[in-house]
Amino acid sequence: MRTALIVVAVLAAAVVVDLISGVLVRRVARGRYQWVLEPLRHACRGPAAAALLAGVLYYALPLGPVGWQRHLRHVVLVALVLSGAWLVIRALHVAEAVAFSRLPGDAVASRRVRRARTQIRPVRRLTVAVVTMVAIGLILSTFRPVRLFGVSVLTSAGVVGALIGLSARTALGNAFAGVQVAFADGLHVGDVLVVDGEWGRVEEVKLTNVVIRLWDERMLILPTTYFTERSFQNWTRNESRVIGKIQIHVDHTADLDDLRREARRLVESSPLWDRDQWVLQMVDSTSQTVVIQVQASAADGASAWDLRCDLREGLVCYLRDHHPQWLPRTRSQYQP
Repeated sequence: MRTALIVVAVLAAAVVVDLISGVLVRRVARGRYQWVLEPLRHACRGPAAAALLAGVLYYALPLGPVGWQRHLRHVVLVALVLSGAWLVIRALHVAEAVAFSRLPGDAVASRRVRRARTQIRPVRRLTVAVVTMVAIGLILSTFRPVRLFGVSVLTSAGVVGALIGLSARTALGNAFAGVQVAFADGLHVGDVLVVDGEWGRVEEVKLTNVVIRLWDERMLILPTTYFTERSFQNWTRNESRVIGKIQIHVDHTADLDDLRREARRLVESSPLWDRDQWVLQMVDSTSQTVVIQVQASAADGASAWDLRCDLREGLVCYLRDHHPQWLPRTRSQYQP
């Protein structure tokens, strides 16, 4: 009867606390901090009530002899640890969601936004993993046989610990590499990378792997240790603008001024060009041809790729239709 009265009282107190917190959020905050307090209140109502109930029951139940009271108190202690971990994890999820909601929606336009999105999620996942491990450790420590068995194994034979550490080395290495990648400022969510000759955009940075969406919509998933041990190209590390370039081989007799006028027309008529810069240059020559290179800037990597394809197609069609004699030719000298 005493335990039942305690449960009823705690449930009533939880309802009262929920009502008071709602009033405080709506009136006392006056909208200034409501954007963070309101989702925090809604997300933590359940785990907070469970933690409050378990805590009060644990300290209210008498510590009697070995029997149902002691077992009940132990169950309540385990529930208290679980509800506390649940409360912290829900608060971390709310903090992540609130942080993302305060950032601008266009993650490609701002390097600061991409950096924040890259760092917040791995930190939240690592913190959740740590909280979960601590909760499991605390629960196991409440069981005396398990605690004594673990201590005896670790003190008498370190082989088990060595095997566990060896088997978890790869996972732990990727996890620490994920944190290093998030804070090393080498890549961010939304960056355009070239990895092993593959061009793509960073979709997600996790603790153990990085997901890259390639230009043909394939997903390239690489371990985070790849980006700490190998080199890669980041086209948008300092800004989202990308300069695309194409190279075309033409005959030595080609008029570069004419090609430059056509390239200028193609670039200026393209909606993909960001109206910043473009140039046509002769960058190389061989015994049969000269190499013409056109560079033009675009707002991001995807636009730069499409702009390069359009410029290449336009110049090739112009040479084929108007100046076929400028296309590469093989010359030979006849001697009778």
